[in-house]
Amino acid sequence: MPNSQASLLGQRRFLPYFITQFFGAFNDNIFKNVLLLFVAFAGAGTLPVSSNLFINLAAGLFILPFFLFSASAGVLADKYEKAWFIRKVKLAEIGIMCLGAIGFITESYIILLILLFLMGTQSAFFGPVKYALLPQQLKSDELVPGNALVETGTFLAILLGTLGAGIIASAESAKYVAAICVVVFAVLGYTSSRSIPEAPASAPDLKFRWQPIKQTKQTIAIAKADRTIFQALMAISWFWFLGAAYLTQFPNFTKLHLNGSESAVSFLLALFSIGIAIGSLACDKLSNHRIEVGIVPLGSLGITVFGALMATSIPATLPDFASFSDFVAYQSLWPVFAYLLLLGVSGGIFIVPLYALMQQRAKETERAQVIAGLNIFNSLFMVGSAVLGIICLTILELTIPQLFLLLSVMNLLIAIYLCLQVPIFVVRFLLWILTHTMYRVTHKNLHNLPQKSGALLVCNHVSYMDALLLSAVCPRLIRFVMEEDYANLPPLRRFLNRAGVIPISATNRRSIVRAFNDVEQALAEGHIVCIFPEGKLTSDGEMNEFLRGMDLILKRSPVPVIPVALKGLWGSYFSRYKGSACKGLPSRFWSKIEIEVGTPVDSSLASTASMHQKVSELRGDWQ
Repeated sequence: MPNSQASLLGQRRFLPYFITQFFGAFNDNIFKNVLLLFVAFAGAGTLPVSSNLFINLAAGLFILPFFLFSASAGVLADKYEKAWFIRKVKLAEIGIMCLGAIGFITESYIILLILLFLMGTQSAFFGPVKYALLPQQLKSDELVPGNALVETGTFLAILLGTLGAGIIASAESAKYVAAICVVVFAVLGYTSSRSIPEAPASAPDLKFRWQPIKQTKQTIAIAKADRTIFQALMAISWFWFLGAAYLTQFPNFTKLHLNGSESAVSFLLALFSIGIAIGSLACDKLSNHRIEVGIVPLGSLGITVFGALMATSIPATLPDFASFSDFVAYQSLWPVFAYLLLLGVSGGIFIVPLYALMQQRAKETERAQVIAGLNIFNSLFMVGSAVLGIICLTILELTIPQLFLLLSVMNLLIAIYLCLQVPIFVVRFLLWILTHTMYRVTHKNLHNLPQKSGALLVCNHVSYMDALLLSAVCPRLIRFVMEEDYANLPPLRRFLNRAGVIPISATNRRSIVRAFNDVEQALAEGHIVCIFPEGKLTSDGEMNEFLRGMDLILKRSPVPVIPVALKGLWGSYFSRYKGSACKGLPSRFWSKIEIEVGTPVDSSLASTASMHQKVSELRGDWQ
C-alpha cells in the first residue's frame, strides 16, 4: 500500500471515519443478504407473498428512501456539524437493528421488510455526510488516496457482508446469530464514530423545511449548476448502473453458463470486489496522488474491453463440477476469472478520480447537497439497470453473456464520449506513463507550483521531451510557448491549439506581438505559462543565456516567476548530445532524471539575469 494511504489509516482524522463507513456498508449487506437467504429457504406458508415478489419488494424498498430522503439528508449534512450528524445516524442504525433482531427471532417478514426500508433511509442520510466530510478532514493532495481507501473499504465490506450472510444463514440457530450480529456491528459502527474529529457545519444558516419534493428539485438543480460536477455525477451513476447489472446477474450467470454452485457465485463476487479494491488503490499510485481526470476514460475503456472478453471467453462445453475446488481448478475457466478481476480493476480506476473531483470542485456550502444529488441519480440508474435486465432477458430473450456484451458496447460509447470531453487530460496521463516508463523520474518541491493562481515557469531547455515531462508532472494544465514551426505541424496543430500552446516565431513581428498578447491573457485568467528563455536546445549540455522575452512578459503581467530545473536529460536520444537530436539509435534507456521546482520569485525581483542564476543553481552540475 502506498505511503500516503498507510499514513491516512494511522491518523485520527481518517481512521475512525473509515471504520465507521466500513461497518455501515458491511452491516447493510449482512442484514439484506441474511434476509434474502431466509426468504429463499423459508417454508411454505411462512411468507406473506411469493418468494420472487418478496425479493423484488425488498430491493425496491431499500432503494426507495434514496429518492425520498437524499435531498433532505444533503441539506442537513451541510447545516450541522458533520461528526455529530454521523453519530446521530449511527445511533438510529442501532435502534433499527434492535428491531431487526426482533424481526429475525420472531420470523416476522413484514417487520423485516419495513426495517429494510428504514435501513435504506439510514443509508440515504449517511451517504451525503460520508463523502462531504472527506474534503474537510483531508488536504487536497490526500483526496485521491482517501477516496481510494473509502472505495476499497466499501467493496470489501460488500464482499465480506455477502459472504458473512451465507455463513450466518447456514449456522445452527441462524436467526439468533443473525439478530446478535446485526446489533453488534451497528454498535461497533457507532463506537468508531465517537472518535471522528469535529467537522464544522459548512452552511449553518441553511433553512431546513420538511419538503422532500421541493428539496429534491433544488438538490438536482444544484447538482446540474456546474457542468463538470454534473458530468462526474453522471459518470459515477453509470458505474453503479454497470455494477448493479453485473452483481444482479452473477448468480444465474454462474449457475447457467459456468456450471457453478453457490460457492462459485461467492468466488466471482470476491474476484469482482477485490478487483475494484486493487483498482482503487492502484489509481492513487498511477495518478501520483492527485486528481487525474485523464485516467477516467482509460478505466472506462478497460471496463469495455475486459467485460467483452469475459462474455466471449466462456468455454463451449463444461463438465458438471463435483466440488468448488474442481470449479476453481478448471483451467478453461481461468480466462473468465482473469477478465472479471481486470473488469473490477478498471472499475476502481474509473471511479476514484470522479469522487475526488466532485468533492474538490463542489462549493463547500453545497457539497453534501451535491452528493445527495449523486445518490438520487445513482438510485435512478440502478432502477434503470434492473429494467434493462428485465427487458433484455425476459422480453428480448437474450442470454446473460449477450447482456454483458451489450453493456460493453454501451460503455464503449461512454468511453468515447469521455475521451472527447477531456482529450488533453487523457493525453497528459498517457504522457506521464510514457515518460515515467522511458525514464526514472523523480520530483522535488512540486508543492511550489500554485494550485490556482497564474504564474510564469522558466526552465532550462535540454531536449524535445522537456515540455512533455513538465506537462506530465504538473497537476494543472501548463500553457507552453512553442516555436511556431512545431506548433503548426498539420498532425498536431489542432490538438496543440486545444492544449493551449502559444505559438511564436522569433522572425515574425506579428507572431511575437500575438504571442505576448496571448501570454498576457493566459496569465490574467490564472493559467500557468511556461517559457524556455534560452530559445533553443542546449548544444553542449550547458545553459545558454536567457533572452529578454521574460522581462517583457513581466512588465505586462506582474505574476510570480517560478524557476524549474531539468536534470539528467543531456545525453538522451532527444537532446543534441550527438550533434542533433533523434540521431541514430537510442543508446540508453530508463536513465535517471530529476525535475526540481524552485521557490516562487516576486515579479519585481525577477529579471533575465537573476532567473538564469536561480535555474542554474537549481540544476547544479547535473546536466
